[in-house]
Amino acid sequence: MSVAIYAGSFDPITLGHVSVVRRAARLFSHVRVLVAVNPEKRALFSEAERVALAREHLGAMPNVSVDATSGLVVDYARAIGAGFLVRGLRGAADATPETALARANLALAPEIQTVLIPAEPDLSELSSSGLKELARRGEDVSHLASARVVAELERRLGGSLR
Repeated sequence: MSVAIYAGSFDPITLGHVSVVRRAARLFSHVRVLVAVNPEKRALFSEAERVALAREHLGAMPNVSVDATSGLVVDYARAIGAGFLVRGLRGAADATPETALARANLALAPEIQTVLIPAEPDLSELSSSGLKELARRGEDVSHLASARVVAELERRLGGSLR
């Protein structure tokens, strides 16, 4: 069984993230979407909220599950027997930092391989930070996130985002 970890802050999960998960789910027996908690970053959504939003959005995919960690992703991968880390690529600008992260993870865990998966073209420039910025400006983000995520952004940031 090939198990892969797709880790990120997912603050909140976007349709770009979902695109990468869908593609990864076709490649691996199981994909664990891992909400990586970085205490140095100030998230809009709590860890529990991010996990719940991801589970709600990805629940229809039978070989996908969601969890969270505040530790190293490679340590989590080892603990569950995952052999792969999935990283999403939004565009060419992501290639350099993602390659550097893949090298760092390889140095920490040579038995775990990193697989880079580009998002679908129409979602290739989407990030959680970008989504939140558009939402803060009151722009329509309904084509970039699930209805539930849009509703939660509206609740937190005020105004209509559809």
